[in-house]
Amino acid sequence: MTDRLGILAMDFAMLSLLSVGGASSVLPEMHRSLVEVQGWMTSREFAELYSLAQASPGPNVLVVSLFGWQSAGLAGAVVTTLAMVIPSSVLTFYADRLLWRAAGAAMWREIIDNALAPVTVGLVAASGVLVASANVNHVLSLVLTAACAIISWRTKFHPLWMIAAGAVAGIAGIV
Repeated sequence: MTDRLGILAMDFAMLSLLSVGGASSVLPEMHRSLVEVQGWMTSREFAELYSLAQASPGPNVLVVSLFGWQSAGLAGAVVTTLAMVIPSSVLTFYADRLLWRAAGAAMWREIIDNALAPVTVGLVAASGVLVASANVNHVLSLVLTAACAIISWRTKFHPLWMIAAGAVAGIAGIV
């Protein structure tokens, strides 16, 4: 069990430092580690845990607690959460202090924000494709996923209604 906790701590600490845009931006790498490399859950379980975290109130980073719980119980949940939060928080704290002391701090902040925005969009889009592809095993699932993506993109329709529609379709055995 300590090996598993060590792997979780190292993987999620590294991901913490790469998670520009939040935990969802490194979801593909979490999937690769937990599903493909370690085999601690299936793609479907991964997608279900992600969906549960998204439907729950609170910050998006809580999904790592669910992944840790599934992988190594309560200790895994604590380890993944701390490993995901602490490194990026410490880095942000010290980087912010450094930028405020630097000459032309406002200019550097704007440059960094402009540089990281497209990176964040790309990482989050890759995460969306990963989660969607984990559950597309039927034509109707593909249609429902595509419809939800288009509705989210083009309207201000609340996503909980789409989650509810997916839940009803799943319960009904349609998808």
